[in-house]
Amino acid sequence: MMADMLTTIPLMDLVDGGSVELFEMRKANAEALHTARSSSVPSLMLGPLDSLSRRWLHRARTPYAGEIDAIANGMQTGTWFLNLLMEWGCSSGVAADPEHSGSRILRTLDWPVLAFGREVAVARMAGSAGDFYNVTWPGFVGALTVMAPGRFSAAINQAPIVQCGMLPRSFNWGVNRTKFLASREIPPTHLLRQVCETPIAIPAFFILSGMNAVEGCVIERLENRSFVHDAPSAIANHWLSKSLRGRARGIDSQRRHRLMNGLCRIAKGGFDWLIEPLLNADKRLAVVMNAAQGSLLVRGFEPEGLATEIFDLSAVESSIEQPA
Repeated sequence: MMADMLTTIPLMDLVDGGSVELFEMRKANAEALHTARSSSVPSLMLGPLDSLSRRWLHRARTPYAGEIDAIANGMQTGTWFLNLLMEWGCSSGVAADPEHSGSRILRTLDWPVLAFGREVAVARMAGSAGDFYNVTWPGFVGALTVMAPGRFSAAINQAPIVQCGMLPRSFNWGVNRTKFLASREIPPTHLLRQVCETPIAIPAFFILSGMNAVEGCVIERLENRSFVHDAPSAIANHWLSKSLRGRARGIDSQRRHRLMNGLCRIAKGGFDWLIEPLLNADKRLAVVMNAAQGSLLVRGFEPEGLATEIFDLSAVESSIEQPA
């Protein structure tokens, strides 16, 4: 993508509101994302899937059902269902920052749907323990990548598809989705935003870093069990624990993990570390964050290449966008 076509990642002030406020501030961007996501779902199925997702989220007692409902009232059909889509690949690593004090997370997110690189935003939000920065999108209520200055950084990777014998990938996906909808627990993306310990609806990987060089780990989280790998460590979209089985997600999960496992220990500042296969056709997001330093770098990608300028929190914090 040509340099003059790169967008600027906005910094939004949502400390007195939440995801609904972000949606209202950037409704046109939310509609662009909705159109891109909806294109991957047959139009006749979107309505029934949306109704099913709405019933499931209310049954799971997510604290963010009201926010999704408010966003859905201003959007086309599909908002509930599209807030539950977890079909991405990720690579994340946590280790001591090689240049500064504290622990650092390197993080990428891959998604074959267009527009997620171009429409990314950073939102400053409020929690009971203090403010945090959420790397998110208008219309999305959960959290995948967050940095709370002076406290912690965290990210979610998607766990593998549970394998059912030698059956086709599409069948395995359907079995996994059925198990997900049978659960009554909170989705992982809502858990990270809520930041509390509770059962979850579907397995996920959580990557955490704290305030010093030894405070970091990767958590392989099942619905009611977890396996912890202390930093330095990395995760992609396959299980690290040998006792767990499943089909890896995303592009070349094993190679992405091996590369990230080394890079998180040695990579310098910026995004020079982002190389193939971490850099691939599905790449939509890359993030570097260190809570001890209060630092956050974000860049969006589309299939043709770079989609945004580099977002550097230290350079734009004074220009945060306020609600009208």
